[in-house]
Amino acid sequence: MSVMSHLEELKRKHETLSKQVEDEQRAPGSSDLSIASMKKQKLKIKEQIQRLSA
Repeated sequence: MSVMSHLEELKRKHETLSKQVEDEQRAPGSSDLSIASMKKQKLKIKEQIQRLSA
């Protein structure tokens, strides 16, 4: 897998997680633990994107 295709895949995952977090935050009775976990995953992916882009 080339660096560019890997970057694109990471960006897609980040966008998907962003949407999931937004949906979860709007849902009644959503789990704060679940939201926190997704946000941590998003942050890790963002860091990977930044590292590969540098």
